[in-house]
Amino acid sequence: MSLSVRDLTVHYGSFAAVRDARLDIADGEVLALLGPSGSGKSTLLRAITGLEPLTSGTVRWDGEDLSGVPVHRRGFGLVFQDGQLFPHKDVASNIAFGLRMHDVPRAEHAERVRTLLELVGLKGYERRRVTELSGGQAQRVALARALAPEPRLLLLDEPLSGLDAGLREQLAIDLAALLRRSKITALLVTHDQEEAFTLADRVAVLDDGEIRQEGAVRRVWRQPVDEGVARFLGVTTFVDGEASGGVVRTALGDVTLPDVADGAVRLGLRPHGVRVASSGVVGEVTAVVHRREHVRLVVALDDRSTVDAVAPVTADLRPGDTVRLALDPDGIAQLPHSVL
Repeated sequence: MSLSVRDLTVHYGSFAAVRDARLDIADGEVLALLGPSGSGKSTLLRAITGLEPLTSGTVRWDGEDLSGVPVHRRGFGLVFQDGQLFPHKDVASNIAFGLRMHDVPRAEHAERVRTLLELVGLKGYERRRVTELSGGQAQRVALARALAPEPRLLLLDEPLSGLDAGLREQLAIDLAALLRRSKITALLVTHDQEEAFTLADRVAVLDDGEIRQEGAVRRVWRQPVDEGVARFLGVTTFVDGEASGGVVRTALGDVTLPDVADGAVRLGLRPHGVRVASSGVVGEVTAVVHRREHVRLVVALDDRSTVDAVAPVTADLRPGDTVRLALDPDGIAQLPHSVL
């Protein structure tokens, strides 16, 4: 079973919120729609669910055109940012609502609710009022409710964005494990790169209503299609180089990169692609920001350009200090020759 989206366009008046989107999601695959706020991610998801009318294009499931199929008959499960639980009902009743909507016999409700709560890590919460739940627990209940009727496609619209950073990270890990263990086909909307790369098998990067790049997570991260996508994916500095035998020589030093072809190349450097080292290019620290896992630096080079870099969290660095910098392949993206 699979989802196929072809040339999907959504207009609000004369404004094109989504233009000519094309997507495929295979059975058991998780695809993330990734992009900045206002890029068209949620509009595309809502159009796929049937909540937003199409200006043109098609949405098909296993070849069947869904244009005339109402939302509640598409067999899709939805989880939104705020969960949209019923505050006057307890946890079991919220989950059972999804079962009633799909005509699951009442005699099966209790066992199905118990199984789902165990699946999302809330065993024994059946009679807890949803107003007594934490944000993370409430989102787990919303997820269980969406999974209750065994949807053929699960759609998640920024499901973790309302949570604090620590809880969001843990719930993303738990959700990724659940999706893979259950082999659920899912479409995730998010602006958070870490969330997308934790949960998804493939990502589609949207900007200004268009899908700019789509592919396997590692490939999109390593090989953004252009500078705009690269910047959205965390690249802050671009540098030209010459590749030979798998080694790229640049003004910031040499670096070994996998699968790099000989010739002129353009590299995109994320902050952790340039690290303070014992040897390398000399620069002067102009700004220091302490992060949880490292120290973020802005370093001025001899040619008056600046570059973002990182140092160990224990580094005692201040503006005016001299440092040496070396390239780290883990933080480097390779752009296509066409952007040179």
